[in-house]
Amino acid sequence: MDVIVVGGGVVGASAAFHLTKKGVSTALVDASHLGQATAAGTGVVFPWPFPWDAPPVWDFKARAAEHYPGLMAELAEDGQTTGYEVVGGMSVDREGGDAGFELLRTLSERPEFATMGRVERLAEGEPRRHFPLLPEPYAGVHIGGMARIDGRRVRSALFTAAGERGLHYYKGDSSLLWNGHRVTGVRVGKEDLEAPIVIVAAGAWSAGLLSVAGVELGVHPVRGKMTHFALPEQNTRSWPVVRFGERDYYVSAFAPNRVVTGGTTEPEAGFDRRVTAAGLSRNLSTALELLPELAEASVVETRVGFRPGTHDGQQLLGPIERLPGVLVATGLGSQGLTFGPYQGVVAARLAMGEDPGVDLSAFVPDRNQTPSVA
Repeated sequence: MDVIVVGGGVVGASAAFHLTKKGVSTALVDASHLGQATAAGTGVVFPWPFPWDAPPVWDFKARAAEHYPGLMAELAEDGQTTGYEVVGGMSVDREGGDAGFELLRTLSERPEFATMGRVERLAEGEPRRHFPLLPEPYAGVHIGGMARIDGRRVRSALFTAAGERGLHYYKGDSSLLWNGHRVTGVRVGKEDLEAPIVIVAAGAWSAGLLSVAGVELGVHPVRGKMTHFALPEQNTRSWPVVRFGERDYYVSAFAPNRVVTGGTTEPEAGFDRRVTAAGLSRNLSTALELLPELAEASVVETRVGFRPGTHDGQQLLGPIERLPGVLVATGLGSQGLTFGPYQGVVAARLAMGEDPGVDLSAFVPDRNQTPSVA
């Protein structure tokens, strides 16, 4: 085996796909943890940087935005179903602001933001024509290139496409093989898999893997609960993604009649998968406050996911000097479905010894840490 990828979310599946596409002998090890963030996300895709992003972050996001539609088209041509649809998006506001119009319009005029599409202002009442549950008083901005994606489907598409290209798959809990000098592979159950490079892309569970070798990785679980509603009398297939500017709260819709509301952010919950009464109450009260017409919708389910959070909000991507043989690719927080596919690409390039194509200085996995190796 040339490379072992630990973690079966969108980052790990993307890394495995891009490795196998290049003919690299690759194994993917997946513990199939309940609460995987990829499977629980609301599916909002907004992969463009903002003016306040540091240069390395800006560059990463801009390249991710360029990469995303091409990857989705490639998977579709391969016969895979991703749930990716460019349905447009809206930022709406009822407080008299411009919902970010000037900022978004300025960005969309730059050549590297061509995938953003047309940005246009929506007068009061116009957003409701696009998303019929919105109250009339909302005005906003429409961004033509925004998309939605089904996390479960895109992960499955990447995994299946990698399998067709020779991916070896192992299901179960794993630990790193550490010889005191470098990582030499992974133990899955009682089986040892050897490889010169291991990509740790296990999301919120990544820290536990590296702790075996004495390294403290600055990633922790952030529990989120996303509530799904069904509207039997509506066809939501073409509804855009919506951001409520005054709350920084997102809502997405999926065919045939489902609406998914943005979830809670609970960094103190650990890996507790319970749908608590307090969390569900917050989800329902916020959803009904912003979209009163959801009162007649059916509550289908509340998904629980553990986002991989970091101390400074930036992802962890790259090698760890004191842990040869390991590459880390995690820490995207709530933006895993947006930037995870490209993070997997960069991890695959690093594993193959190629130029990653981006400046990784802002994403050093053990930044601001003083890890010790056993």
